[in-house]
Amino acid sequence: MEITGKIIEVLPVRSGNAKATGNPWMVQEYVLETHETYPKRMMFNVFGEDKIKQFNIQLGAELTVSFDINARSWQRQDGTTAWSNDIRAWNVQPAAAGQIPVPGTAPGYAQQPASAAPAAPAAPVAPTAPAAPAEESTDDLPF
Repeated sequence: MEITGKIIEVLPVRSGNAKATGNPWMVQEYVLETHETYPKRMMFNVFGEDKIKQFNIQLGAELTVSFDINARSWQRQDGTTAWSNDIRAWNVQPAAAGQIPVPGTAPGYAQQPASAAPAAPAAPVAPTAPAAPAEESTDDLPF
């Protein structure tokens, strides 16, 4: 999946060591806001020190983020299971100029340049008579 928008929040890096292997890990979360008429916000994460450095995501950057969604579960102290969504970026690219919509426009609709002349109205079409049946039918059904 992909989403394009502006980075409006860069959260602090979190790190630790894996319980099973003892290997170190690092993750950083970001909030992206789309440019739709009613903007959407999505928090996503980048896992791994190498990816965090490679993507070098900065506040205010216009980006296209490719991501995967996966639900994760854990046991609460009361023994019930809780779930949350993990939205992990696997590729981050600067947004191309054509990918950044003009605020107040619906995504996916082409904008007509202001200098373009409006299209001429179509000429009215006269109604036509229904075509005659190819052969006579013996039934009295209307279709």
